[in-house]
Amino acid sequence: MLFNWFLLALSAAILIALSLYSMRVAGDNDESGFLVANNSLGPFVAAATLVATGYSGFVFIGSPGVAYEYGSLELFSNTFYTPAFLVATLFFANYLRRKAAKLGSRTIPEYIAQTHSSGPAGRWLRGIVAVIIILLLSVFLVSQIKAIGLLVAGWLGISPTTGALLITLLVIGYTMFGGLRAVAWTDAAMVLGMVFGSCVIAYVVFVQIGAGELISRLDAVDPEIANPTTGAPYGESWMSAFLLLPYAFLWAAALPFMSVRFLAIKQSVSMARVGIWVAILGLLLNFTPLAGLYAKAYYPDLASADLAMPTFLEHGVGPLMSSFITLFILFAMKSTANSLMHTVSTALSYDLRSALGQHSGFTTSMTFNRMMVLIVGLCGFFGMAYMPPVMILWLGILGNGTLMASLFGVTLCSTFWQGNSAGALSSIAAGFGVSAYLLLATDIGWVQGPLYGCLASAACYFAVSLATRRVADPVTT
Repeated sequence: MLFNWFLLALSAAILIALSLYSMRVAGDNDESGFLVANNSLGPFVAAATLVATGYSGFVFIGSPGVAYEYGSLELFSNTFYTPAFLVATLFFANYLRRKAAKLGSRTIPEYIAQTHSSGPAGRWLRGIVAVIIILLLSVFLVSQIKAIGLLVAGWLGISPTTGALLITLLVIGYTMFGGLRAVAWTDAAMVLGMVFGSCVIAYVVFVQIGAGELISRLDAVDPEIANPTTGAPYGESWMSAFLLLPYAFLWAAALPFMSVRFLAIKQSVSMARVGIWVAILGLLLNFTPLAGLYAKAYYPDLASADLAMPTFLEHGVGPLMSSFITLFILFAMKSTANSLMHTVSTALSYDLRSALGQHSGFTTSMTFNRMMVLIVGLCGFFGMAYMPPVMILWLGILGNGTLMASLFGVTLCSTFWQGNSAGALSSIAAGFGVSAYLLLATDIGWVQGPLYGCLASAACYFAVSLATRRVADPVTT
């Protein structure tokens, strides 16, 4: 345990140092540096922060848990994230960053408002988008903090709640000082450890154990695990797994904590170079569900499926390697937690106060921005402490999927056809309502609910914009 505490302290010192240095580079009072890293990210850092944030706690804790509970289909479906992120990077990111640069947008709510309306209607739209982001990304932040607590508990020999509080305070510390630049730089450092951890999992399963041995043990436990006949938890048919391809694309393109990174990339950087790094890093992170299958084969009676990864670390590798991999998995979860804290806090400190017409005073200072990071992080921790028991991956999909459906019309559809503020508001309401209802009140597949919400969002965006075009507010071009 003492060695694990040393690793945590060393990594914390490095992350805090990166944060303070990034603050110095950006300038202590530069809000642009805090919001979009002064549009300075190069190809590797941009790709690393995208992948580290996308392949986070759900990949290292949630995905092995799903593989443990439902079977090897998760190993197949998990691979769709890489091509989806690659397509989003190559075919959407460039449009978004150039349009945002032309408009002067520094956050996604600001971009949505500027592309759909001016005047009071634009402020209403920006405020509503900010509130939706705060609500739904807070749900996802709670799931990340819960995953952190489960992981750190066994690693440091403390309670899950204490572990979650410790890491939450660390993430708050390096996020509140450096903003998005610090988030991106620390992500770039952390993703290398994440890749190493994923490759070690593959080595243990394919080399030390052997695929044949693992499959025979899974068959002895339950043949449905090694060879699933359904697409659970994504749908009735195994073909439902293919729905993860559009879902993951929308994840990268429509979710503000992902797409804001596109705004931070240098204008001179080729997106093809970013895409190459996304493909390399993403492919190397696709081995993590194997840990869940290992846990199912050798320890089929775990109290919770989310304990699959901690069980693999305890029994599948030696103590020293377990300590390092746990640190790298912690990196994965921190990379998303810091992104969520940054996005939610900027929605509060920048977008919501701008929507309310506050353009000067304390609310525009860097101190206020940093206070919002602190408040968001602590609220996420207390939300985790009083949350009822649910699967981490489902909770993440509830927050992310519903937000994705809410913003589908105003982000993706507006790329091809420009609607107005009325269409934007109706599409947000439709996407939110349909996705939330299907995930909370029905047994439909986890991926299908948000995708149906996206369809509802698109339909309302086009229909209402066309119906109200003659009386719509002028669109900023």
